[in-house]
Amino acid sequence: MNIVDRFLKYVSFCTTSDENTGLVPSTPGQMEFAKYLVEELKSIGLTDVSLDSNGYIMATLPATEDGHPVIGFIAHMDTSPDASGKHVKPRIVEKYNGEDIELSEGIVLSKDKYPEILRYKDQNIIVTDGKTLLGADDKAGIAEIVTAMEYLIQHPELKHGKVRVGFTPDEEIGCGADHFNVKAFGADWAYTMDGGAVGELEFENFNAAACKISVHGVNVHPGSAYHKMVNSMRIAYQLAVMLPRWETPEHTQGYEGFYHLIGMNGTVEETTLSYIIRDHDRARFESRKRELEHLVRKVNREFGDGTVEIEMRDQYYNMREKIEPVMHIIDLAKEAMESVGITPVVKPIRGGTDGARLSFEGLPCPNIFAGGENFHSRFEYLPIPSMEKAMQVIIKIIEKC
Repeated sequence: MNIVDRFLKYVSFCTTSDENTGLVPSTPGQMEFAKYLVEELKSIGLTDVSLDSNGYIMATLPATEDGHPVIGFIAHMDTSPDASGKHVKPRIVEKYNGEDIELSEGIVLSKDKYPEILRYKDQNIIVTDGKTLLGADDKAGIAEIVTAMEYLIQHPELKHGKVRVGFTPDEEIGCGADHFNVKAFGADWAYTMDGGAVGELEFENFNAAACKISVHGVNVHPGSAYHKMVNSMRIAYQLAVMLPRWETPEHTQGYEGFYHLIGMNGTVEETTLSYIIRDHDRARFESRKRELEHLVRKVNREFGDGTVEIEMRDQYYNMREKIEPVMHIIDLAKEAMESVGITPVVKPIRGGTDGARLSFEGLPCPNIFAGGENFHSRFEYLPIPSMEKAMQVIIKIIEKC
C-alpha cells in the first residue's frame, strides 16, 4: 500500500480523544484503530508486535547488521477534541492552483486567511470537506513511519540497526506518555513524527499545566434575590477578565507563553472554567500558575472562602534540558533532512508532544515534521510531497545512524 492510500485508510477511523471519560484509551475508536495497525505491522514484516490493554503499540524492525544504536519512531493515534474527527471525508486537490479551495458549499479554505498554502502551489494536497478535521495530526506521522518500515523491509540491501516503533493513544489530551513503557521500548533515543510543515525539527516545547476552576453560587428566584443570590457565572467572568488580555494564544507567538480558556460551562449555581497554561521558560511558567492561584484567593476574599476552588496539574515540561546533552541526535536529523533536499527549520514547539514527557523519563525524543498544516481545524490540509519527504527523512536517519 502506498503512503497516500495508507493515510486515507487511517483517517476513516474516528479516534477523537476525550479527557472526560476516565478511560484508557479514552475512546473506543482508538483501540479499534490500534487493532487494525497491529495486523498491518505484522503483515509488512515487523516483529515483536504488541498491543497492551491501554492501547499502546510497540514493534521492531530487526537489525540487518550489528554495531548500531537502537532508535525509535513514535506517533499518536488520537485526534484532537477541538474539531470533529468522525466521518472524515478527505479529497485530493491535484496540482493546487494557488486560489481559494471550496471544501464544500459555503466553506472555503482561503489563501488570504491561510497564506501558507501558497507554498504548496502545483502540489497535490489532501483536504477535508470543511466539516471535520483531517487527522494528519498524527495519522500522517503513523503513515510515514509504517511506510518507511515497509520500504526498509523490502530493501534489505540497506544496512541498519534495530529500530523500534511505538504508537500511543490520548496524546491530544496530554496522556500519551502516561502508560508508555520506556524500558520495554528499549531505544537509545527516538523521534516523534508529530510536527507541522515540512522541515520542522523541534527540541524545545512549552512547559504545560491544566487548570480547572469551580465557582459555587447560590440560586434563588430573581424577584427575591436581593442580597441572597450569588451568580457563579458573573463571578467566573470577573475572574476570567482579571487575566492579562494580551497573554492568550491569539496574541502570542514564538517563545511567548499564555493562558488559554478552553472551556466554560455554567449556571447561576455552578460554573467551571477550564484553562491550559503554557510557557517555554520554567520560571515564568511557575509564575503563571501562582498568578491564577492569587486571583482565586482575591475573588474568595470578596465573595467568601470556598466560593472559588482551583485544581491544577502539570502536564509536561520543556524537553530542551534533556536534549541538549545529546545534541548529536539533532545533528543526525538535520543531516537526514539535508540529504533529501530539505532545509531544516529548527524552532520551538508552541505545544507539546509525547516526546516531551518521554525525554524526562529517560528516552530523549525530539520532534520531526509530519507535513500537515492547520492542525486541530476544519481547514487542516496535508501536502502529499511533505508526507513523502517525512518518510524519506525516517529512512535516511536509520541509514545514517
